[in-house]
Amino acid sequence: MTSYEQILSPYTLPNGAALKNRLLMAPMTTCSGYFDGTVSQELVEYYRARAGSVGAIIVECCFIDPLGPAFPGAIGIDNDKKVAGLAKIANAIKAEGSKAILQIYHGGRMVDPLLIGGRTPVAPSALAAPREGAATPSMLSNDEVSALIAQFGDAVRRAIQAGFDGVEIHGANTYLIQQFFSPNSNQRKDEWGGSRENRARFPLAVLDITHRMARQYADDAFIIGYRFSPEELEVPGIRFDDTLFLLEKLAACGLDYLHFSIGTSLRASIINTSDPTPLIKKYVERRSQTLAQIPIMGVGGVVNMTDVQCGLDNGYDLMAVGRACIAYPDWTARIARGETLELFIDSTQQEALKIPEPLWRFSLVEAMIRDLSMTAAKFKPGVFVEKVQDDAHELTISVSLETDRLTDIELSAGPLDDVEFTSSFSEIRSRILNANTPHVDAISGATSQSEAVKKAVVKAMAKSSKARREEEGNDADAAKSYDVVVIGSGGAGLAAAIQAHDDGASVLIVEKMPTLGGNTLKASAGMNAAETRFQRARGIEDSKELFYQESLKGGHNKNNPQLLRRFVMNAPLAIEWLADRGIMLNDITTTGGMSIDRTHRPRDGSAVGGYLISGLVRNVTRRGIDVMLETSVEEILRQDGEVCGVRLLTDEQDELTIEAKNVIVATGGFSANSEMVVKYRPDLAGFVTTNHKGATGGGIALLERIGAGTVDMGEIQIHPTVEQSNSYLISESIRGGGAILVNQQGARFFNEMETRDKVSAAIIALEEKYAWIVFDEQVRAKNKAADEYIARGLVTSASSPRALAEKVGFESDVFLATLERYNDFVGRQCDEDFGRTTALRSPVNAGPFYAIQIAPGVHHTMGGVTINARTEVLDRANQPLTGAWAAGEVVGGIHGGNRIGGNAVADIIIFGILAGHHAAERANRLAISPTRRAG
Repeated sequence: MTSYEQILSPYTLPNGAALKNRLLMAPMTTCSGYFDGTVSQELVEYYRARAGSVGAIIVECCFIDPLGPAFPGAIGIDNDKKVAGLAKIANAIKAEGSKAILQIYHGGRMVDPLLIGGRTPVAPSALAAPREGAATPSMLSNDEVSALIAQFGDAVRRAIQAGFDGVEIHGANTYLIQQFFSPNSNQRKDEWGGSRENRARFPLAVLDITHRMARQYADDAFIIGYRFSPEELEVPGIRFDDTLFLLEKLAACGLDYLHFSIGTSLRASIINTSDPTPLIKKYVERRSQTLAQIPIMGVGGVVNMTDVQCGLDNGYDLMAVGRACIAYPDWTARIARGETLELFIDSTQQEALKIPEPLWRFSLVEAMIRDLSMTAAKFKPGVFVEKVQDDAHELTISVSLETDRLTDIELSAGPLDDVEFTSSFSEIRSRILNANTPHVDAISGATSQSEAVKKAVVKAMAKSSKARREEEGNDADAAKSYDVVVIGSGGAGLAAAIQAHDDGASVLIVEKMPTLGGNTLKASAGMNAAETRFQRARGIEDSKELFYQESLKGGHNKNNPQLLRRFVMNAPLAIEWLADRGIMLNDITTTGGMSIDRTHRPRDGSAVGGYLISGLVRNVTRRGIDVMLETSVEEILRQDGEVCGVRLLTDEQDELTIEAKNVIVATGGFSANSEMVVKYRPDLAGFVTTNHKGATGGGIALLERIGAGTVDMGEIQIHPTVEQSNSYLISESIRGGGAILVNQQGARFFNEMETRDKVSAAIIALEEKYAWIVFDEQVRAKNKAADEYIARGLVTSASSPRALAEKVGFESDVFLATLERYNDFVGRQCDEDFGRTTALRSPVNAGPFYAIQIAPGVHHTMGGVTINARTEVLDRANQPLTGAWAAGEVVGGIHGGNRIGGNAVADIIIFGILAGHHAAERANRLAISPTRRAG
């Protein structure tokens, strides 16, 4: 790869976010905000002009507290009113194709009292900055320190709400975060000062709350960077050893990049002036393996491509460009064309270069100069009172609405004296109000309560919208019209809705259950795909052809070849489709039937389903896609042989007719319909199911009524590892992570990584009809799903194998011998007993040790309606039913006689995207030529 190719090729950050190249625009003070820190339009246009060819723009530092601005014209993120203006900057940058990252800071003792109305600045200690005329700050109390950390968290939340792709924590330039770490500015004697460890607590706390806000409000693609100054001249002051200590601590907590803050990228030490070695070279030589995983960014003195290459040659991964981007808004495009640039600005070009007047007069810019526009109203304002039920209580909830937003949610009746209940209510209330939508993640441990509150808000919003339409003289019951109606809100339905919207269609999602997510919420293992960039980053060599052959073999060669080929070819594109929408599946494991690690899951090893639905729902919400919950589809309407709408029944028993050019059915399978299961497979009578109660096959019946054909209805998969007392699926990723299966005596009895049908048959063949999945702390630590099983009380644990055997009734000698023999196989990577060839990851020898009793349960119905590779539903003569599309488990033929673990999640996303695209494409054709009826 040439130097140009290396610099200009896409670069993947640790969280999976992809920059289009290794070049970023550095954060530079413009002094162009209004007096109160709000954003001016000229500042928006300044950033818009510089976006596009550069990988990302790091927007100038934004103060998080009214006492934090360190210079005139600084922009702020200190209250919610600032979000709208900052969103204009983020949108302008992203619209041009660059990532938008916002730098956040507090000036601390560097703040001039004149900038904060004559008030006294604050700092870790009451020590003035070593500069002429500096004010002596007030020392922050412990409570004030905690409050500031919370304010940094609020700033991160606002940055997310404004649409930024990430934040850069400004721990440099002698501002507050650096002041806490510096022995010069921090001479406290409490837990926030004194030792180097204590002085590091504040920056670590800011990083921790940044992660917490990102987990709660952002996509997994949200970028978190940290800027640092490596040394201080003062005595005492920060030295390079101190900086490495702090950076190692930060890296251990997780960062997506680090940003050197020095005047020139190859600057040597300002302390040891006799050593000319650039600090970046010292950094590269001394950093740990953990720190080496974090990309490092250089800045300073970068004007031409040779400067960039020099930086990369010395150890930087990314390069930030400052003044050159001011002088040349299209700087990246220019150097990509091979131009050699001089750092100057034509004095006549201020307007053309979109440089705000305050920045034009800023000293660094002046030295380069040479003479040569809210969401439309949709609610009727008022308070709407709704009664809903959670698992244990009837709740009365008051929902306040303005014309365009939720303003309050109050619990008017319910267990008001239950502290735990009211605490979780407060949290779900906060999530809904902050997001201005009920489609947010439920509170862990309070799912039923969360869903009840969300349901109340949905009902209130629907009533308010209807009241508004009536007030405006519109017929609230008149038939609405959409380009695409999506039936079902699991992964396939949500992906279809998002893609259809992005292709220009108006979209409605109809869901019969009270919440979005469908059966996808129960998915655990991951999403299979071959030849992805995440595999390449790990050095995993895979091929689509091998993926095809293994899926065909796993399906007993009964798969529809046309659908399976489309599935395999589109899988890596679907991984990227998700990544482009902030849903990163960049950790990789394997499942039974796969010979290579190709099961993509969240980077923390958590179950894929909840993570996937959270990300898809965020995307639905951002797009303003209409959603109707607790609404069943009674009939798909047709006219002249083409779909023309749907007839609905709401939870209020209101009948509605919706006109639609296309209907996408994504209602899932029928595993929860025991009568239907037994109809096709009498041998499965009495089996529990892992599916949610909405998986009843309703979509198949709807499509059959308009003539759809079906295929493979008797192909029903049972999953081998289901905890029977509550039908809870134990993810295949546990076995893929290195777990084993043993019988009640404590002996292995089969290859754990065989296909699900074969493992299930082996368990059923045991005398006891059940087995135990056994794993150790190494497996648990890499599979977050295991923590959920432990929290739910499904797991028996013990400090040693012998103690575990005693707890669950294994024959101790047999179990100990089993582990010894299996661990030997792992060491030799050869399973002589059962031929296991995958996921021999590590010996089962690190306590604590865990066991879960499992047996098979009905898990997936491979049969369903027939479609073609465009996802058009086919009639019994294999002809398209015009305007009817289907995706996900409602469809048959893709998986044949047995589904490979990880293929279902891929199926729903791949074919959901295709259905959304083709339905929107048809709607667009009809809009251009309304009389043309085409499939």
